[in-house]
Amino acid sequence: MNQDLNILHLVTQASLVVQCVMAVLLLVSLASWTVIFAKLFGLRRVRGDNEVFEREFWSGRSVQELFTQCEKRVELGGAPLERIFTAGMREYLKLRERRVADSGALLDGARRAMRASYQRELDVVESNLSFLATVGSVSPYVGLFGTVWGIMHAFSGLSNLQQVTLATVAPGIAEALVATAIGLFAAIPAVIAYNRFARDIDRIAIQLETFMEEFSNILARNLGQSAAAPR
Repeated sequence: MNQDLNILHLVTQASLVVQCVMAVLLLVSLASWTVIFAKLFGLRRVRGDNEVFEREFWSGRSVQELFTQCEKRVELGGAPLERIFTAGMREYLKLRERRVADSGALLDGARRAMRASYQRELDVVESNLSFLATVGSVSPYVGLFGTVWGIMHAFSGLSNLQQVTLATVAPGIAEALVATAIGLFAAIPAVIAYNRFARDIDRIAIQLETFMEEFSNILARNLGQSAAAPR
């Protein structure tokens, strides 16, 4: 009985359709774990880079000096906050070079540039998140399909037997249930990871939005001081 219910034995004895379902679910599970680890290290790196740039930003250095350094670093990568800051500052200086005198137009241009960069950064950190959601929601149903098919196959094989006992029914049903187990094995880590990453991405988004507001306020104060300065 123990040999009959061995997992490997059940998989090899399952019907071709159920074996295909199991193979697909195992491949999906492998892809899901690859995404989970890549996302885990990627979000950790984003948080670390943002914290480093924030400390540098609030260190008291001039915005112009910081922008000059950030422009060089952004070409090689840089933190999301750094890229947002560079985009806003670049647009601000570009409008100043065009001798745009309206402070509202200057701020709106910088905000639009930062908002566009913010959206690009969110697209990057949210990449593959939908894949985890799909795996978490679809895998149990794929496994259930394999189970239903396996049970149908098992009962159709019993139709030729004159006497049916638990010993003849159990192996076929057990083979079918392995598909559901593999589906749950693929889905549960994906759901847990999705919820964790969604929470982390929300925090990163709040951090980026807060920085954009703070930098906009700094630009507004600088424009106010320039307008109030004697000519």
